[in-house]
Amino acid sequence: MKVKVVIVAGYGINSHNETAHAVKLSGADIVDVVHFSDFTKKKNFLSDYQFLIFPGGFLDGDDLGAAQAASQRWRFLKDSSGVFLLESLRQFIDKGGLVLGICNGFQLLVKLGVLPILRGKIFERQVSLGANNSGRFENRWVSLKVNAKSPCVFTSGLEKHGLLSMPVRHGEGKVITKDKAVLDLLVSEELIPLQYADATSGESTQGYPQNPNGSPFGIAGITDLSGRVFGLMPHPEAFHHKTNHPLWPRGEEYTLGTVIFKNAINFIRKNEV
Repeated sequence: MKVKVVIVAGYGINSHNETAHAVKLSGADIVDVVHFSDFTKKKNFLSDYQFLIFPGGFLDGDDLGAAQAASQRWRFLKDSSGVFLLESLRQFIDKGGLVLGICNGFQLLVKLGVLPILRGKIFERQVSLGANNSGRFENRWVSLKVNAKSPCVFTSGLEKHGLLSMPVRHGEGKVITKDKAVLDLLVSEELIPLQYADATSGESTQGYPQNPNGSPFGIAGITDLSGRVFGLMPHPEAFHHKTNHPLWPRGEEYTLGTVIFKNAINFIRKNEV
């Protein structure tokens, strides 16, 4: 079967083309970059795809908080036939489509309440992402520990590679939960697929700069219970070739970030999503 991927662009998103390139390298058959407004005009339909990606950037200049304005756009705008875009997104998720949010896209998913959907409460904001503890924009490479127990489709089996390496570039990446019970559920339900890790010990860390934002439990990404919706702050699309890594001239090699996309694409083919 052909794997069709749609990447949402517009309103300050700036890594859509890089993401499209990485997804094509990962084996997708059709990769469309679609401006948000084309969904409102019914030029494109989420139902035509199996894999939806919200890439990184600076939605609306991060005014009102990262992805806050964009979340309201998705909540309250309708397409030309009068159907709320949020309903189209609900249908996409209900039919088993895969959703990935990267950095600003992750911020959008939590603001929309598409993650983590605890207790079945979709579109209820249970988690948010706040300012980094450092009080500044962080642009650096980090090590990531994979949780083998997580239901996340995107990270399934990646623990065999050891620590993953990806860059982060964000000012608001610290996970903030609505209450402690939410954080406890994220831990107990294994909904934390990736954690910032100490490169020496291999364990998750709160230490700066290995944990660039101060997220509790070193949270670098969150999934829902189905494992089909995933958001992460690091940028897998920015590591699509070995020469992207700053240590490649020394002969050091790391697992490419494209394994995230390959897992998703293989899952779609295997399960005929």
